[in-house]
Amino acid sequence: MPTATSLRTFLGIDFGTSGARAIAINASGEIVAQTSLPFPSIPSIALADTWRDTLLALIAQIPAEIRQTLAAIALDGTSSTVLLCDDAGIPLAEPLLYNDARGAAMLDRVRAIAPPQNTVLSATSSLAKLLWLLSTLPPAPNAPPPHLLHQADWLAFLLHGRLGLSDYHNALKLGYDVGALRYPDWLLAANLPVQLPQVNAPGTAIAPILPDLGDRLGIPATCQICAGTTDSIAAFLASGASTPGQAVTSLGSTLVLKLLSTVRVDDAASGIYSHRLGNLWLVGGASNTGGAVLRQFFSDAELAALSAQIDLSRPSPLDYYPLPKPGDRFPINDPNLPPRLEPRPDNPVEFLYGLLEGIARIEALGYRRLADLGATPLREVLTAGGGAQNEAWTNVRSRLLQVPVLPSPHTEAAYGTARLARAALRPDGDFGF
Repeated sequence: MPTATSLRTFLGIDFGTSGARAIAINASGEIVAQTSLPFPSIPSIALADTWRDTLLALIAQIPAEIRQTLAAIALDGTSSTVLLCDDAGIPLAEPLLYNDARGAAMLDRVRAIAPPQNTVLSATSSLAKLLWLLSTLPPAPNAPPPHLLHQADWLAFLLHGRLGLSDYHNALKLGYDVGALRYPDWLLAANLPVQLPQVNAPGTAIAPILPDLGDRLGIPATCQICAGTTDSIAAFLASGASTPGQAVTSLGSTLVLKLLSTVRVDDAASGIYSHRLGNLWLVGGASNTGGAVLRQFFSDAELAALSAQIDLSRPSPLDYYPLPKPGDRFPINDPNLPPRLEPRPDNPVEFLYGLLEGIARIEALGYRRLADLGATPLREVLTAGGGAQNEAWTNVRSRLLQVPVLPSPHTEAAYGTARLARAALRPDGDFGF
């Protein structure tokens, strides 16, 4: 007979680059409802208003019988998407998106504040964006300092009503010290005219849903709104990887590696940094190689047809470093690194084989680099992204990585965030590992 606990459901909401998705799971991790909404291609209202409207509409699309059983909700947003708000949570300017590089104008100030090689030393870091936003605000002598919030922070605020809270995944690129679990002295000493958010562990139950909102959406008053995460970490959580040595490779437009490790590794010179996951570390980096290179030469149909013709009994003789344009971030951090795509054989099957093996070699080099710097050695790779469906590529990668390469059972970031919501109400309070 089902118990009240077994009937509880958990909602994960993912705000990506082009839209938002929601997935509800039960206590066993089975998906019981899912829905999505695109952002308008030509926004007619302010961006933050679009987020708010999308959030509420998305939740309303979950079947009423599921909403009535929700025990917890967690959200993720794109990393380093930030906004400034007043004490009522009203945005004071348009948010800056994850890839907005206007913070480049503030990099000299960032360098004057932060230690060398810190993750904030980037034009797209939350701290660089914060300094740019502060420089553009009109004077308000009698107003309290504004609040800095990340996208996931502000969306969660709309649900629980407590302003000024974040999580240590989103706060990493603001300068938060995820090792010491505090803001570092160098950031506090800067005395920036802003209210920095209080940082919680991702998945921490913050507060129940606002009563009026819960009544309107048919959600129980006991439903907890949780501290969130970033979209990329949510995608890792979706995989179910839980043991040091397990990794997730995302084969999308770019190549992203994330390895679960007992040891923290940060090496800006190699484009490597670590996120905290409970008592473990998620170590990784992102290369500009990946599907974007393949699509410069082949359609999806051609990729499928030609891959099936590859002779996997021998390695490709071609030594490629496939990039869509000069520059890479990891495992070689060189903004001027040239693509290596020559010689190009007349046979398109041989050319594709060379590209696939070239990308796989970069993946293998990336995991070797993590191990060389002290991360837990690789023992298994789960694959997300469109490349996970390419059987020939999987065989090439397994040969070069020398570990099992398997498809990730779940790849949606919203599923990972739903797991985060479920973990918030577990007695052990961990991420499931």
